[in-house]
Amino acid sequence: MTDLTTEQRDILALVREFVDRDVLPNASRLDHGDEFPETMVETLREMGLFGITIPESYGGLGLDFVTYALVVKELSRGWISLSGVINTHFMAAWMIENFGTEEQKAKFLPRMATGELRSAYSMTEAHAGSDVQAIRTRAFRDGNEYIVDGQKMWSTNGLRAGMVMLLAVTDPDAEPRHRGMTAFIIEKEPGVAHQPGLTVPPQLKKLGYKGVESTELVFEDFRTPAASVLGGADGIGQGFKYFMAAVELGRVNVAARALGVATCAFETAVKYAQQREAFGKQISSHQAIQLKIAQMGTELRAAELMVLDAARKKARGERADLEAGMAKFFATEAAQKSVLEAMRIHGGYGYSQEYIVERLYRDAPLLILGEGTNEIQQLLIARRLIEQNRI
Repeated sequence: MTDLTTEQRDILALVREFVDRDVLPNASRLDHGDEFPETMVETLREMGLFGITIPESYGGLGLDFVTYALVVKELSRGWISLSGVINTHFMAAWMIENFGTEEQKAKFLPRMATGELRSAYSMTEAHAGSDVQAIRTRAFRDGNEYIVDGQKMWSTNGLRAGMVMLLAVTDPDAEPRHRGMTAFIIEKEPGVAHQPGLTVPPQLKKLGYKGVESTELVFEDFRTPAASVLGGADGIGQGFKYFMAAVELGRVNVAARALGVATCAFETAVKYAQQREAFGKQISSHQAIQLKIAQMGTELRAAELMVLDAARKKARGERADLEAGMAKFFATEAAQKSVLEAMRIHGGYGYSQEYIVERLYRDAPLLILGEGTNEIQQLLIARRLIEQNRI
């Protein structure tokens, strides 16, 4: 990446130093204890990363999406759970900046920029994973308020966040159905599991992606001001469009996280291969190991180029759903393959919790499932390619 600006290089160097110094030595311990990385998150706040793309006029760093994607890669090289703390926050801030009213921007963005206010992002429901139009959470207008009823799943930061970007059905009779959905900026008490109209059950137990909570959100007669509709009156019925635009960003984000995981797996494997000896020489001298390293390195470089391509196109304000989808699909599959190859290079030690590969092996599957499964992703990619090549 020789075409980065001095500013980009400086912030990436700062993040890389933080990851090497504070994250990599402690991530596995926190992961195995499923502990929230409080100290690391405070450092993210001090570095201004909660406001990385928020305009300077609202107290943020005002950096571009490419820089954000590269920062996510570096954080994920250390621990994807750490990047998860800022990802939903970033998506919510982007939605407010692009679709919110001036009042909403002034109210939320300055506090989001400092990390004083952190956001969750809630779209998925138990019966409606990739089929977003099948959500059932309802929001009824009652005077100057909306009453929200429904149950959301897989809400990252759902407990600790002070606000939630929520997608709900406001017009169940709308045709097509997605035109009856509205986005809400839900304010809540951070860290409180039971508050009027909202219950946050104990966090979901997961194979990996530990340390950052993934929760359900149960709304029952929860009241939120009409002013919490994202975009105000003009935003009613526009929620599906707003959320899908953010998901496009999220797919680049997931691809960047996969790039970070694959980078960690590759670097760890190459280092170990030069330290471990078998049959009288370093295992890096054996052709079987060299083939694995060559494949890992090649796929890692290809994934990096695809992530940068998608991020740059999105940063220019162009349509990037095809590029984002391809980057997400390729990079996450490459990460899954890389961590398995890293484990095989480590042999029995790769199965031990004493080595980082074991954690990477549990974290990588999240990426092929998150922001739309890779099976769904391939269908979307195919549709766009056919659309571009109609005869």
